[in-house]
Amino acid sequence: MHFPVMAAESIELLAVRPDGIFLDSTTGLGGHTALIAARLESGFVIANDRDAQSLEMARQNTLALAERIRYHHGTFGELQQTVRREGFEKVDGLLADLGVSRYQLTAPERGFSFLSDGPLDMRMDPTQGMTAADLVNHNAEKALADLIFQLGEERGARKVARAIVRARPIRSTLHLADVVERAVRRTGRLHPATRTFMALRMAVNDEPGELDRLLETGPEILAEGGRMVVISFMSIDDRKVKVRFRELARQGRARLLTKHPLVPGDRETAENAASRSAKLRAIEIVEGEGNRHGDHAGIFR
Repeated sequence: MHFPVMAAESIELLAVRPDGIFLDSTTGLGGHTALIAARLESGFVIANDRDAQSLEMARQNTLALAERIRYHHGTFGELQQTVRREGFEKVDGLLADLGVSRYQLTAPERGFSFLSDGPLDMRMDPTQGMTAADLVNHNAEKALADLIFQLGEERGARKVARAIVRARPIRSTLHLADVVERAVRRTGRLHPATRTFMALRMAVNDEPGELDRLLETGPEILAEGGRMVVISFMSIDDRKVKVRFRELARQGRARLLTKHPLVPGDRETAENAASRSAKLRAIEIVEGEGNRHGDHAGIFR
């Protein structure tokens, strides 16, 4: 089953209006997209994702609401062009769920999971860039250690990098997971390979750079009174969101809707363990230029 994380909080903070234009920048399997679309009448939601396979699954999952949804394949850096392709300069709300989709984690051939064997790929867009196998088999030991420490916040990064280099060539996800598990002791509920896999995924997909582009572009494509809601799952991402939102508030460009991050309630974490580390922050844009939606502003009023 697919559980959109912090669904009620997201929809409330987006303040979805029946005639609004909304952007789900990480549609995943379509959970949040469907919830937004169900509240629309003359408006629509742009469903964007960089993973074409996930986007197609979202399309199938939201068939009943398809007339209120526009599907787009692209990255955060392309969001402004995506909105303009729909004939607008601004949207009324933007949602970004920075988590990995359940499909990506459970499809062995995608290479995201250390729980099933598959190729070391980890690309959200399989047509683009290097794979995780390229990183672990060709990067220098120090570069690997730095990557795993900085992105995965893995304290044993040097041990992990040393073990990876000695075990080369790393052949698959389970091979890598075994190498890491031998290098780092299990602590608490986390599998020893969790942080290493997370760091590699972030590096392969340039997630830090993509988040920077989202936080720069997102506020620019929001209409006056428009809202931006971001759900993050890693402290490194939440810190970036917090800093950027507070900066916009200090500049007088936005109002903080969440002084502190919202977190899932006990019931949600019990029903969906993947939501445990989620943190939600939101802002409202308090200044804008021109019409609410640019050239087509009158259509949805």
